[in-house]
Amino acid sequence: MNIAGILSRIVILCFVPLFLSSCNGDDLKKAATISSKKLTLSKDRSLKVEIVFSDSAVVKAKGFAPILDQVNPSSGSKYQEMPKGVKITFFDPKQTVTGTITSDYAIRKETEQVTIFKKNVVVVRDDLTFNTEELTWNQQKKMYYSPKGIVTRPDGTVLNAINFTAPEDFSSVAFEQGSGETYVKGDLGQ
Repeated sequence: MNIAGILSRIVILCFVPLFLSSCNGDDLKKAATISSKKLTLSKDRSLKVEIVFSDSAVVKAKGFAPILDQVNPSSGSKYQEMPKGVKITFFDPKQTVTGTITSDYAIRKETEQVTIFKKNVVVVRDDLTFNTEELTWNQQKKMYYSPKGIVTRPDGTVLNAINFTAPEDFSSVAFEQGSGETYVKGDLGQ
């Protein structure tokens, strides 16, 4: 027998018992303890929900969700989930529609006072349409945030950019690294 064969047998004889001894019953007991700690959720489902947001008896917005799940985890904060999407219509003090937000999914985190709209998010106002895949509304700051999106104006201007922010009424939009197309009226050559 050569030296390489002897060394390989010594390595196998030394490490196999060591490996097998690391697989003892204590590990299985730990795994059973961990798996017994289950997270309990209570979920209340409502169908065809309309929510009215008002301030001093003046309606500011109405929201509609085909499904609204109120989720109360056994640990952690409560949240509302709209798995089939949501449409919110905004009103001015004269109750004229000023804009809408629609998305295929939304979640409202009560403790953080944040609502996150996801999948096919579209904000429509008279002066712009904003398309994105994710839009966050921070209720405390009264601001909207989006990592990226496309703004289209009625004159045909299209703007792609990242890190969008807008106040609650979308009266202005701030962004970074914008690029797009714009149209200028008038005679440029004369």
